[in-house]
Amino acid sequence: MTLKSNKETESLEIISKKVKVGPDRLTRFERARIVGARALQLSMGAPILFRIEEYENKSPLVIAEMELRTKVLPLSIRREQPNKTYQIIPLQKLRDIQALREL
Repeated sequence: MTLKSNKETESLEIISKKVKVGPDRLTRFERARIVGARALQLSMGAPILFRIEEYENKSPLVIAEMELRTKVLPLSIRREQPNKTYQIIPLQKLRDIQALREL
């Protein structure tokens, strides 16, 4: 684990292959934020990132949850601590994404 300082914002980034800040799974708040943001993108005409049959009948929320469960979203979570250290974690490195409720 290494710490890298950013002089402009006075914060430290934790660079590590493991999740050091917070749980090693997606929290319910992070999940809600990701699904909501992706559903908004889909409702405004963004392309669907995986092959799905009969997606015309599914709402953008359902499609966004399916994209999250299949790990095709190219997003990262930035987790901060009160002492201004943070870690940027790609969604693919988090555990329990497959354990989301079935649609």
